[in-house]
Amino acid sequence: MKAVVGETVVAEAASETVISIEGNAYFPPDSVAAGVLRESSTPYTCPWKGRAQYHDVVVGEMALRDAAWSYPDIKESAATRVGHDFSGYVAFDVRQVRIEI
Repeated sequence: MKAVVGETVVAEAASETVISIEGNAYFPPDSVAAGVLRESSTPYTCPWKGRAQYHDVVVGEMALRDAAWSYPDIKESAATRVGHDFSGYVAFDVRQVRIEI
């Protein structure tokens, strides 16, 4: 699977390593291209996953505000619910980043 902005691949991973949660594709941390994520100060806490970290996606001179997010330290119950520890996995806002299978 790929996460793409314009013609730039910002994340790429084998489909079996990407986790689908609530309709979002969460990419393993090591599948995200170096330098494309910049931490955002936007706060959010999911009731069942925990505190989220939003990221701007930076491609060249373009910065897509809050176009990605991750959960650095998920709740233990979230890993049980999903069946996998997805701490640090990155999801992308499909309104700003194209997901290709």
